[in-house]
Amino acid sequence: MSLKIKEIPECERPYEKLKMYGADKLSDSELLAIIIKTGTKDENSLQIATRVLKLVNKLSDLQNLSIKDLCQIKGIGEVKSIQIKAMCELIKRMNNENNISKKKVNQGRDVYDLVGKELTNEKQEIVKVIVLNNKNEVVEIKDVVKGSNNYANFTINNIISENIKLQEPKLILVHNHPSGDLTPSKDDIKTTSNLLDICKLVGIKLLDHIIIGNNGYASVLNYLN
Repeated sequence: MSLKIKEIPECERPYEKLKMYGADKLSDSELLAIIIKTGTKDENSLQIATRVLKLVNKLSDLQNLSIKDLCQIKGIGEVKSIQIKAMCELIKRMNNENNISKKKVNQGRDVYDLVGKELTNEKQEIVKVIVLNNKNEVVEIKDVVKGSNNYANFTINNIISENIKLQEPKLILVHNHPSGDLTPSKDDIKTTSNLLDICKLVGIKLLDHIIIGNNGYASVLNYLN
């Protein structure tokens, strides 16, 4: 039977260590152990955290584990799984805020640098809208919809609603292909063509529609006649 957290020297317990030395002095396992909070009769929270992290190749992959995946780990129930997922989402949103602060987008590479890492890791298709001001500075990045493994349903209204609400003149549509293939589908091309027409009618400029795939990107605009 392993040591309980309270049996570990106080200066080595995750809670107390953070309080005494600061969060940046804790290991990944120690930080996750604080989220997990309690252990089982066989393992303490630090040991469970270590096992969770062994499931992923890198720390950022933790966000790809589903609640079902996490619940299969002994010592991780539904409540703890939800807490871990909530933590991952908060981290993702904080990173997004840091990334978009006064960020200018002028070409497809800028879009890829902005959201490529996030979307490449996704197993579902996600459609995002990047709202820009007149200077091409990012005002907001918003998920329009999350779809299945290979298709996401969305409408033109979903796409342009943020621009209208924020009264900003430019947008970029971006979505990932979980398959990794950068070739636009017929629906991708049709949606882009329709979006261009609607944007012109309402005074919004569609700068691009970018597809994110395996370590790369492609512009759907290049496929329009």
